[in-house]
Amino acid sequence: MSATDNETGDHTGGDKGDMAALAKGGRTNTLGFIIRALGGIPFLFIGYRLYGVDEMGRFAAAFVIIEVFALICAMGEKRGLAQRLTDGADSEGTTPANLVFDGMLASLLFSLVACAILIAFPVIIFPSGMNSPLDMWMIAAIPAFALTEILLAAQAYKYDIATTVRARAIVEPWTKSIFVGLLFFIPAVSAGGLALAYLISLYAALLTALWSFLRTYGMPKAWRPRPRYLGKMTARALPLIGADVIERGTRLLDVFLLGQSASAAAVGIYFFAKEVVSVPQKLKTSFEPILSPVITKNLKTGNFKAIAAQVRQVGFWIIALQLGIALALAIPGEAVMGLGGPAIVGGTGAFAILLAAEVVASMAVVSESVLVYIARKRNLAISVGIITLQGALTIGLIMLAEHWNLDEGFKAAFAALALFIALGVSSLIKARILKTLLKAPVGNLRWPLVWATGPAVVVGFLATLLPEWAELIFGIPAILAVYLFVIWKRGFGEEERGLFRKNIGGAD
Repeated sequence: MSATDNETGDHTGGDKGDMAALAKGGRTNTLGFIIRALGGIPFLFIGYRLYGVDEMGRFAAAFVIIEVFALICAMGEKRGLAQRLTDGADSEGTTPANLVFDGMLASLLFSLVACAILIAFPVIIFPSGMNSPLDMWMIAAIPAFALTEILLAAQAYKYDIATTVRARAIVEPWTKSIFVGLLFFIPAVSAGGLALAYLISLYAALLTALWSFLRTYGMPKAWRPRPRYLGKMTARALPLIGADVIERGTRLLDVFLLGQSASAAAVGIYFFAKEVVSVPQKLKTSFEPILSPVITKNLKTGNFKAIAAQVRQVGFWIIALQLGIALALAIPGEAVMGLGGPAIVGGTGAFAILLAAEVVASMAVVSESVLVYIARKRNLAISVGIITLQGALTIGLIMLAEHWNLDEGFKAAFAALALFIALGVSSLIKARILKTLLKAPVGNLRWPLVWATGPAVVVGFLATLLPEWAELIFGIPAILAVYLFVIWKRGFGEEERGLFRKNIGGAD
């Protein structure tokens, strides 16, 4: 496919339909962010208040390893499935449901191998020990996480983001928050409440996704395992697996490395900050499933110009929301961190840097959504270089903190700084390469971001003069409201405002 192919054919109508689909996904994801925030914060509050910082630190160390293994077992299907479905059934007449089940079978087989490895070598997942023997059940979360990723990718191919919101933003966080409190008061399982609540929440999300999938695709027809096809699919998925694991690994490496040189309490404090930041981070990454089918369809027709326009547009939507959320949470940062208890407040500096890191990462995430299809190996090589850079920076900065005899709060802040630098470099490099390949600009920066930041900072400063409870209840919504008002008026054109004014069910 050549870069000049994008000049053939009239894609205007399709481009508008694609943008409407992306806007619909944006509206749904924004709602999902709000619900996820409301559901996820109680888990942190209950976990840190009832179980303690050390216990949450040990849980965090296990959680990091679980997510890495689960992403490997997801076989890169979060983005690869869209391309397989776009290419259509193979010569044997396989239905879309059959193609999804192929991916699920491969994922399940890899998950069983991963579970066996962790059962045989539990030190991998529990380097600082376990809170309870029940923690071993966390290993069973791997197949649930991986299969849910595939089912949600299948739904996203049909432009169904509502299922992702239900599974990841409602069922999973709220189930986890409810059960972590209930299990604490059951003596027989109290010590393992964190692990069991996490496990239950992932299987609840899996059932939610499976229910929607069966209603959309139905059961597979005449499906049977095909070892040769599964082997080809796995080989083709390796660059996607690498990209997914490294992209997520950049968000987990700092926790892992900090755990090797700091106490469980320090890891617990950092994990609290990371979990709060993960809520707006999900807002960014949740655009990927809805973006993937749009990109693959335009790649099939050679419409590079449309792809560049979609990258610019979605990139701006993401960074606009990310920046607003970062300001709303970072300015009253001490009050937000205080939700976990007085011992957590020492991680406020790391919290602010982590929020800034997610803002600068937005361009890398959107660029990678295209690069995984048109420059897989190059994208993977860059990602390997970025995570290597992050690892070197993290180790170097932590050693510097130890050399200067700084406390563990500085270690956490330095780990966050390493992530910020690595993600910034990743965004610059990947955006530059994508611009060259598409022969069109892909940048997501616009002046309204600056215009909206000014009044939001002023409102935020005034909010810090209030008591902490008022900062949270009134300050955060006020900062967001002022910021979003300016973005809506100065950052969105009439066409964009029209897209976002439509009812969620009306933009098909």
